[in-house]
Amino acid sequence: MAGPQRVNGHRPNGLLNILDPSLKLAPHPTQEDVDFDLVDGLSSIVRLSSKVPEDAFSARSLGTERQGNAILLDDEGILLTIGYLVVDAHVITLHARGGQDVHAELVGCNHESGFALLHTLSPLDLPTASIGTANGLDEGEPVIIAAYGGADHAISAAIVSRREFAGSWEYLLDSAIFTAPIHPNWSGAALLRTDGSLCGVGSLWVNDAEEDKNESPGNMFVPVDLLPPIYEHMVSTGLAQGRHRPWLGMYTAEAMNRLFVSGIIPNAPADLAGVEAGDLVYGIDDEPTTSLAGLYRKLWSAGDAGTEIVLNLRRDGEDIDVNVETDSRYSFLEKRANH
Repeated sequence: MAGPQRVNGHRPNGLLNILDPSLKLAPHPTQEDVDFDLVDGLSSIVRLSSKVPEDAFSARSLGTERQGNAILLDDEGILLTIGYLVVDAHVITLHARGGQDVHAELVGCNHESGFALLHTLSPLDLPTASIGTANGLDEGEPVIIAAYGGADHAISAAIVSRREFAGSWEYLLDSAIFTAPIHPNWSGAALLRTDGSLCGVGSLWVNDAEEDKNESPGNMFVPVDLLPPIYEHMVSTGLAQGRHRPWLGMYTAEAMNRLFVSGIIPNAPADLAGVEAGDLVYGIDDEPTTSLAGLYRKLWSAGDAGTEIVLNLRRDGEDIDVNVETDSRYSFLEKRANH
């Protein structure tokens, strides 16, 4: 697959202290810091390991062995994690407090939020997370970044910004959560408020956690508020309810108020239309844009998946228009799986 490599990085849990000694040095939460039972509250987070076939679509960009975290939501064995840990996985194993190891199956992925839901194949005897909200979560508020392993693997952190986040893979959050200091095991980690409620799920390591400040390492979390509107439909069908957005299947980078194609997914709409890596993107349907967020909003406002749009490009100094028949990311994944 063309495109950024390890764009959503993950790290083996067993090597955390070798890979990032800052976990040992970071401030850890204590019972005196919080308004909930710290041991039980952190026990809902389990270690997740997944194995992906070498020929799977995402294996090149995300690897064949992935490790991160998942969060137990209810007594029925539904867990919440971040999607890139489990996409294309054929084996998902969870390791929980007390040495419990259980297998899990993928319930569904929601690419608009980035969330994935899992279901255990045998019961987990654990406390469940208390789902809260990121509403009112302001800069400076203390939070806990919790990975599997209890308080020693949790970090006392703070919100350093709330702002829009646009990812190169046709992904946009209106109000992502940025925290510092960085947690080295961020993938699927739980972001907890001091009352123990879950307000976000770990997605990325970033270098600009503080807005407009260079070299500001931290983590980006997806607000948990995106889950309730899609939860029931994901559990019953594997997908969020509603219209499917038009999807191009290309990676786009933003630099110096310019957009350029950094990668193309083979056989996706952009590839079939003849878009090439290195093309400059300056508009859709003759409406100019210089930002990723603007590009995505123009694309998604054009209609449902399947609608045809015109990409305004510049290639080798020449302006060209390319007609692209968009697709649904979900139908593309289904075609890919059946191939």
